[in-house]
Amino acid sequence: MSIPSTMKAVILHGADEMRVQSWPVPELGPGEVLLKVEVASICGTDVKVLHRKLQGQPEGQFIMGHEYAGTVAVLGPGVDEFRVGDRVAVEVHKGCERCENCIKGWYTSCLNYGNLAKGHRAKGLTCDGGFAEYAVNHINTLYRLPDSLTFEQACMVTTAASPLWAIDLMGGYMAGETVLVLGPGPIGLMAVQLCKAMGAERVILSGTRDERLEIGRKLGADHIINVRRENLAAKVSEYTSGKGADAILECAGGPSSMQDALENVKRGGRIGVVAWYAGPVEMDMNLAVRSNVRIYAARGEGGMNCGRSLALMSAGKLVADPIISHHFALDQINDAFDTYVNRKGNALKVAIHV
Repeated sequence: MSIPSTMKAVILHGADEMRVQSWPVPELGPGEVLLKVEVASICGTDVKVLHRKLQGQPEGQFIMGHEYAGTVAVLGPGVDEFRVGDRVAVEVHKGCERCENCIKGWYTSCLNYGNLAKGHRAKGLTCDGGFAEYAVNHINTLYRLPDSLTFEQACMVTTAASPLWAIDLMGGYMAGETVLVLGPGPIGLMAVQLCKAMGAERVILSGTRDERLEIGRKLGADHIINVRRENLAAKVSEYTSGKGADAILECAGGPSSMQDALENVKRGGRIGVVAWYAGPVEMDMNLAVRSNVRIYAARGEGGMNCGRSLALMSAGKLVADPIISHHFALDQINDAFDTYVNRKGNALKVAIHV
């Protein structure tokens, strides 16, 4: 495979200033491969990066994008786990592999987070990412893609792995339970499917947009609640015989979302927090203390849950296509972000074809 010396890439300059321009093809280190990026996608975290509001992102110019998939083009020193031509899905975080959190599999909470000298990488967040024709990835962040899955579908692996990491931290066992998913965005819609795959007896999905809620129903939600028209607490009480949800996955990130979770979880229940918030939120923690509620915050896709998500997707337990709503070329990156941010055409997941 002939590799050029330069490539096309989306470079972040100042806040809200990204440009598609020529950039050097990255060089390989030990344990790394060069990927020919095929498809990338936009996530809410990319918007924070664009605004230059994400803690730990590089101060200078760098390549954006953390959700992408591609083809192995070049093997770095010491790599024999992959072959040139392999189709792979990518996860964002590579831990330092030396701190206690990384050793436990919590590499999204690496104690050397952002420290490139000690080996940590968060692609497109703390170092160059995948909105480009080529990207470098350590083999620890790659999963061979089954022939049955497309590159677009592979870009959704991280979207699924984030709520799956929360479920993992919450105990990983939902058989026979009622789960309330707050927020029918891409992560919430993946969470609905994951809960059903984990054996949840009843999944309730709440939100404000009928179009997204209906997609959630088609993906397995047993009940949907539009909180603009219906009282969330009254409906959850009705569906749970007054007990509240056994578990809640907070995927909305609204100013009152955590309060909603505390008001609707069963005594002794569990709340998994997957969402990011615009700023500090107010909630009555007395509700948690009085009812012995356990709260688990999950950063990204730790515990190798990208691989687990890929396995579930390959087995047909997770479907991505109904969530991928728009498609753009790399040169159209500004239009793609405008569509995603302003939810044009009920945009959910926006794919970028490189």
